[in-house]
Amino acid sequence: MSSDAAKGDRIRELMATEGDAVAENTRGFNQGRIESTGRLDDYEALKADAREIKEDAIARLPELIDEVRETVESNGGTVYVADDAADANRYITELTAEERDADRLVKSKSMTSEEIEVNEALESEGVEVIETDLGEWVLQLADEAPSHIVAPAIHKSREGISELFAERFDLDDPPETAEELTMFARERLGELVEGADVGMTGANFIAADSGTMLLVTSEGNARKTVTATDTHVAVAGVEKIVPTVEEFAPFVELIGRSGTGQDVTSYISTLTPPVDSPVPDFERDDEPLADGSGDDRDFHLVLIDNGRLEMREDEQLKETLYCIRCSACSNACGNFQSVGGHAFGGETYSGGIATGWEAGIEGLDTAAEFNDLCTGCSRCVPACPVGIDIPWINTVVRDRINRGEADPGQTDWMFEELVPDEEPAGLDLSTRLVGNYETLAKWGSRTAPIANRLADAGPVRAVAERVAGIDRRRDLPEFASEPLVDWFDARGGARVPADEADREAVLYPDTATNYVDVDRGKAAVRALEALGVHVRVPDLPGSGRPPLSQGMIATAESAAEDVYAGLATHVDAGRDVVVIEPSDLAMFRSEYEKFLPEGSHERLAEASYDVMEYVFGLLENGGDPSELRAPSEGTGPVASGKRVAYHPHCQARTIGVGEHATAVMEALGYDVRVSDTECCGMAGSFGYKEDYYELSMDVGEPIREQFGDTDRTVVAAGTSCTEQIDALLGDAPMHPVELVAPRE
Repeated sequence: MSSDAAKGDRIRELMATEGDAVAENTRGFNQGRIESTGRLDDYEALKADAREIKEDAIARLPELIDEVRETVESNGGTVYVADDAADANRYITELTAEERDADRLVKSKSMTSEEIEVNEALESEGVEVIETDLGEWVLQLADEAPSHIVAPAIHKSREGISELFAERFDLDDPPETAEELTMFARERLGELVEGADVGMTGANFIAADSGTMLLVTSEGNARKTVTATDTHVAVAGVEKIVPTVEEFAPFVELIGRSGTGQDVTSYISTLTPPVDSPVPDFERDDEPLADGSGDDRDFHLVLIDNGRLEMREDEQLKETLYCIRCSACSNACGNFQSVGGHAFGGETYSGGIATGWEAGIEGLDTAAEFNDLCTGCSRCVPACPVGIDIPWINTVVRDRINRGEADPGQTDWMFEELVPDEEPAGLDLSTRLVGNYETLAKWGSRTAPIANRLADAGPVRAVAERVAGIDRRRDLPEFASEPLVDWFDARGGARVPADEADREAVLYPDTATNYVDVDRGKAAVRALEALGVHVRVPDLPGSGRPPLSQGMIATAESAAEDVYAGLATHVDAGRDVVVIEPSDLAMFRSEYEKFLPEGSHERLAEASYDVMEYVFGLLENGGDPSELRAPSEGTGPVASGKRVAYHPHCQARTIGVGEHATAVMEALGYDVRVSDTECCGMAGSFGYKEDYYELSMDVGEPIREQFGDTDRTVVAAGTSCTEQIDALLGDAPMHPVELVAPRE
């Protein structure tokens, strides 16, 4: 069995066994984030402040490490900077097992301690390790790894935990309700904490100026581990250091809201170790705690490098170090909602940001095991409280994986002649095929309808599935025999003369519109002309979105340069660039920032509009809505159904243009119901892949639940959304511009 097939089987297994619990919890967290952050008047300002603090801290990291060493040691503690996991574990085990002769260490939740696998190191030296976080303790009993950064046992049901407790503790009448399970764990863990010799915590943030640590928890277990013993070991990555205590403020506001939707998490603890509270003697609990016994406390801060300082020098991975481990990227991700971190994660970290962490800490081989579960839908970007461009990190790592796996000695003789990509020989066939979709579409259009008949043939689909991993259950696009550019030329070009037009616009002929869904392109031309726009449809190359989705960065960059070269003269002439496919507009406004000079990117981004955004702007600036098609009780020239179900494209939501279609349709008198689902699950080529077909359909299931029985006209902006909704509902939706454009 190939590694891809094994991955597909694993995903299907996790969807069946853990998917429901993960989906319920992550979607709840995500909705809570939306509601909680919506109550903040200064949300975006807080995010900007948090981002600025992290940027500054990572830029100054070496000096902040020196500063925190000085302040902690002046407080009476010890700082050890560990090069890697082995170095950290050596220090911790020597301290715990040898110097303290400890029998038991209790821990509060810490992903960094998971990263270095300190539990295993301590247990090999005879030290019992007890997790005091309820979720971590459950997983310790079950001998499982966390599946979520914040809620490690998110994949566990209440019934499953009850059965686990019954089995591990030989209970005839196990606790069943959430309250009973919690109280049972509290009693058991309380006894274990009382007998501990050493306490270990992580740290969400560390202030260099004072050595103060910020700990954010839901259960208060960090406070217990700090105060219950006379030795406190804190384990934290070096990236957790910020300059001052005052800079904790935006993170306190953001971390709970971003992770679980709580306005403030249950426990916000600031500690400047060694803390001066008395050390309890649980065997003499009838006596008051002795004053001054806090002087006996010992504190050790173990700062972990483990690849972080090297990541800091890597311009493409550096942003990973801004991560505050809130898990918002996981909760916002459709794929994660279906499978959780046991599939969408590496050795330690999970979700979209895990690719950066695992590539930097473990290496590309580990990141390659799950990297392609990030589809680049971009919904994690606005969710991230520090604005990390997580899809770009995933794309960069994918590119490095491609180049590492490619066989430079292999000659791709067929592709050398047929495709214009910039990738090395030996690239995976499926990757190269999808990345060169524009070339495929051109040939398909030139040879339609023969190409369409062949594409539907059983033997061809079987070969495509076996060779390129294209699932035969997916309907393939039907290529148009007359591309949009040719149709526009054949009709004689623009119907609104330039000297009579209110505005001039270039309608960008994206690959899908030009060669497949030509009707939406024609509708866009009619809608713009109805509102007095002089339209041009020049022959331009694809935006580079397909190769970018496959991690073919050099090819995507070449496409960006070609597109800009073709559009620059139009932008110079003051013409607007109108884009039908949202993922291509996202390229112009977002990804092209990586490929073009700053000035060139800004000029193109500022001149580019989503087609419905552009229609909205025309109407707002005096355009006559009666020239567009309204529902039957409206004033438009052509009658149509009034009730609409609208699914905005994920990237349209991210760049803030998804709502313009709603506004236009409502202004024309349509009754619009917008889908609750942020990503349909198709995500370009992702939904075509054999190993991910079931996952893709599962991500889209909420759309079926919301719109499956609707009598509304279904509309969707993106090509991928159209294909997915067709598969889910059995009826292909139209683009919003097709709904409102006058008929020919």
